[in-house]
Amino acid sequence: MDPRVEKLAQVLVNYSMDIQPGEVLGINTNCLASELVRAVYKEAVLAGGHVVVSADILGLNEILLKHGSDAQLDFVSPIPLLAAKEFDAILSIMAFDNTRSLSNVDPARQSRARRSMAEFGKIMMERRAAGELKVCITLYPTYASAQEADMSLTEYEDFVYGAGLLDQADPVALWKEEGERQRRLIDWLAGKDQVMIKGSNVDLEMSISGRTFLGASGKINFPDGEIFTSPVEDSVNGWIRFSYPAIYGGREVEDIELWFENGRVVKEKAAKGQDILTALLGTDEGSRTLGELGIGTNYGIQRFVKNMLFDEKLGGTIHLALGRGFPEAGSQNQSSLHWDMLCDMAQSEIVVDGKVFYKDGKVVI
Repeated sequence: MDPRVEKLAQVLVNYSMDIQPGEVLGINTNCLASELVRAVYKEAVLAGGHVVVSADILGLNEILLKHGSDAQLDFVSPIPLLAAKEFDAILSIMAFDNTRSLSNVDPARQSRARRSMAEFGKIMMERRAAGELKVCITLYPTYASAQEADMSLTEYEDFVYGAGLLDQADPVALWKEEGERQRRLIDWLAGKDQVMIKGSNVDLEMSISGRTFLGASGKINFPDGEIFTSPVEDSVNGWIRFSYPAIYGGREVEDIELWFENGRVVKEKAAKGQDILTALLGTDEGSRTLGELGIGTNYGIQRFVKNMLFDEKLGGTIHLALGRGFPEAGSQNQSSLHWDMLCDMAQSEIVVDGKVFYKDGKVVI
């Protein structure tokens, strides 16, 4: 086993999820990540946890989306609902054999299947916000993900483990330091109201009054590196162009532009993938409302790899997510959609209550 896999397992169990004796940990993944699953399983057992593994067979979701009836797309398995309601921690390990397997699926069917998971997502978010459920998402490097990032598998493994600081002697200490840096920014933003984002790709204004910025230093995602909040729902006005492609269900949506009025997207445009963009924005009542404003703080991630686990953390970018917001940030927006989109901030600035907070890709306060 790659020693970095063992180190990742140790960090996930003992830092990210902090598994305590008697806690129930659910692991959601597929067979491609078996090496990491075994390592996590061992660490969780050593920590005194009870581990339940749910490993999908590759290709089943594609079969359902292509051939299932409306009733089958609407069906919600009681097993993930039970886990969301009863488990103490849930770890999702992404591992891809084909990142484009759903490219030819009707986007309306994808949107319908997404709606069926609304209750699951709501329970997860509410229990996490209440401190009752620990959730973490990570990735196991595979050939498919390496190809998507235009790398060899060896290069991609170095990228993934380097982004998690697993090539360092004490990654946990470094993630705690990142958490302290984020805390200083969050403290400065506390109690602020008006946010204006201006630049070559964006002209937006919104309110964060009464909302809380949250830090991300290896607990909810691994790797990590962002601060984020949920803006006041009806406060967002203006325009933004996302300079990186947004990927959903294996399909790239390129050159997305969104126009907001009083918190809702009133017009959308994409150079490629207009059909899936419009279909997903029509998922439910909350899917045209902004659920997240995030600022990437991980300057160790230096390239776009077409996976938002890494890309939204890129230093020098912001990301907006349409749909479900974060209850712990104060969000009122409910949706089964949470779709992150990435914007380069190289020639842009963020002004908060009249003071320049961020300029040309970096915090300046």
